[in-house]
Amino acid sequence: MVATEELIDAIRARVGNVARIGYRVVVALTDNDDTITIADGEDGISVEAGGEEADTTVRLSSANLQKLMDGKLNPLVAYSTGRLKVEGSQGVALKLAGLLQGED
Repeated sequence: MVATEELIDAIRARVGNVARIGYRVVVALTDNDDTITIADGEDGISVEAGGEEADTTVRLSSANLQKLMDGKLNPLVAYSTGRLKVEGSQGVALKLAGLLQGED
């Protein structure tokens, strides 16, 4: 299991150059019941621990989120195999997953 704070730091590094996403997305980690909220903030995209209200909720394990960011897990494969579940807009979830996805 990957520590939630490590994941938050990694997400911040990935989205640092993006000004807006236009949505409030909650990443619910299924293996430790933590959540991470990704939303537009005053100085760009805000990434914070916690949160429940969202336009879209993405559910996956911390290990799978780390694999996604490391480029070891394709978001479409994760979704089609049930490792990534979406509540709300699938388009928003896949846009975010693509933004977070690492290089192979």
